[in-house]
Amino acid sequence: MSGMQTDIIARARAIVRIEAQAVAALEARIGPDFEAAVRTLAGCVGKVIVSGVGKSGLIGRKIAATLTSTGTPSVFLHPADAMHGDSGLFAAGDVALFISKSGATDELLALLPYLERLGIPLVCIVTQPHSALAKRSTAALVIGPAPEACPMDLTPTTSITLTQVMGDCLAIALMEGRGFAPEDFRFLHPGGVIGRSAARRVEELMHGGSELPRVNEAATLREVMLEIMARRLGIATVLTGDGTLQGVVSDGDFKRILLEHSDPWGLTARDIMTRTPCTIGPEALVASAVRQMEERPEGPITALVVVDPTRHVLGILHLHDCLRAS
Repeated sequence: MSGMQTDIIARARAIVRIEAQAVAALEARIGPDFEAAVRTLAGCVGKVIVSGVGKSGLIGRKIAATLTSTGTPSVFLHPADAMHGDSGLFAAGDVALFISKSGATDELLALLPYLERLGIPLVCIVTQPHSALAKRSTAALVIGPAPEACPMDLTPTTSITLTQVMGDCLAIALMEGRGFAPEDFRFLHPGGVIGRSAARRVEELMHGGSELPRVNEAATLREVMLEIMARRLGIATVLTGDGTLQGVVSDGDFKRILLEHSDPWGLTARDIMTRTPCTIGPEALVASAVRQMEERPEGPITALVVVDPTRHVLGILHLHDCLRAS
């Protein structure tokens, strides 16, 4: 028995070495294709649809869950289900992430026409660099070839480990790129304040265009009040002629104005505006926006001004919209 025990332990340690060496070698495979994959997934305005068959499908479910919990909304779709009615899950704006050891899985190749018809970009994780999936992908993440820990080199073992590691690399890169913080997990939890809507982008929920409350610096107090009342967001942006943010006036400011001025009707937006309002970019997650509103050092607020890098105003994000979206 002792000899058998020694063999079992030795074999297990050998398997660990095989898989550890493969993971270490994976580092050298990460290059421009990985960057292209991250940028493709980051540009997704819908959802990431993960798909795979067999062991690849099982690890695909885990990757989809990891992506969703770190700020990239994802779902797993089994190819067989897709071919029997669930292909309607595909929509313009989505990104597909297909997992296949061979890169030639028939069930996945059968889904490519759906992607092409809707213009859905494809990222794949494969072990074969010149496989059918790799050739037809926007970005192909090649994790092999690598020897399986299985003595017959048949059972997916090492390849599955490498797939999970690559999935983790994608999730963390996307999480860091979006500025996803530990506090954001609280909002993404189903029991959180705004649930899964927290993983959406600010630009999806903001009020822009004709819905944007705006005045110029010369607007009178009455004009500012009427604009706030008309747009019903509790705030008005004060803009230059080209749309650059100069400040904001909120309905909460009027109490202060009435207390400070016995005759306020001669004041203009320039006189009463807050010149350093809280802003956020359109690509930020709703979870981050809610946290910014709730944890403002001077006290919580209910709206953020959405701006581009040049401080041109794109819209207003209101807390109530974040809550309704859940």
